[in-house]
Amino acid sequence: MAEAALRTVPLDKARALQWLQKYGVYAGVALLLVVNAVITPHFLSAENFRTQAVQVAPVIIVALGMALVIGTEGVDLSVGAVMALAASVTALYLGYGLVPALLVVALFAAGVGLANGALVALVGVQPIVATLALMVGGRGLALVLLPQLKDLRNPQLASLGSGDVLGIPYLILIAAVLALLVAFTVRRTTFGRQLLAIGDSRPAAQLAGLPVRRVLIVVYVVSALLAAVAGVLATARLQASDPTSLGNLMELSAITAVVVGGTPLTGGRVNIAGTVAGAVLIQLLTATLIKHDLPPSWTQIAQAVVIVAAVYAARGRGKR
Repeated sequence: MAEAALRTVPLDKARALQWLQKYGVYAGVALLLVVNAVITPHFLSAENFRTQAVQVAPVIIVALGMALVIGTEGVDLSVGAVMALAASVTALYLGYGLVPALLVVALFAAGVGLANGALVALVGVQPIVATLALMVGGRGLALVLLPQLKDLRNPQLASLGSGDVLGIPYLILIAAVLALLVAFTVRRTTFGRQLLAIGDSRPAAQLAGLPVRRVLIVVYVVSALLAAVAGVLATARLQASDPTSLGNLMELSAITAVVVGGTPLTGGRVNIAGTVAGAVLIQLLTATLIKHDLPPSWTQIAQAVVIVAAVYAARGRGKR
């Protein structure tokens, strides 16, 4: 009996850890919702849920691109700088119309993504080093183009930031559509399978004849484009372009959402639903602390605790 009990304890612990890996982020979101419903006044109001969803939408969009990059066993530290660059370019070209401005933003973002991808796939630079260089350079370029805050008064941009369809803000709809598209790409397309194969083992993917370099470049371009979308949406919501602060620490928020959501840093797997839930978890945690008058420094500490807990829970999970 004693030996059987000893065997059961590790087995139960392994099952609990496996459950935590799969469903921990959803349990965390549910727990925060329940706690806030009890202790936070007016938390269950429709206006509060709308506000929380609008605030988390840009994080979700950036995290989607980050999830793809991490799925290849990489990382993209330049996403915050791309958001700032998108804000600067939007302000400079908005006078020509919203669509031309968005096209120029896309070109700038694609250029950053192409540079990241080329450094990683063609030159062989480590992703963290390559994207760190673009993080610094991209933010610098954004400040060169627009050194200071600029108010934007454009009806089309204002509509993009505050408009809605049947009461659902455009920001939420765009984030939801992009999440579905990325999830479909990962699960149902050849490109998605190639991406996961590269993250699982790049040498094996090369031996199998997969277009490793092309896939890596496309992944970094997509990550940059999604960051640019988030930058434009944030600018539209604020009705101002502020390259000095927009996107600051966004790369850390995106990485946190991806890791907490169950995508391993070792690559080979991408959990889009978990990534969205991870972004929501971080947003709810931040909102909870703010609503109870705790200083912003506590938010950073709380995020650090969440990251450590997620990495600890992911031990031994491996790739696929």
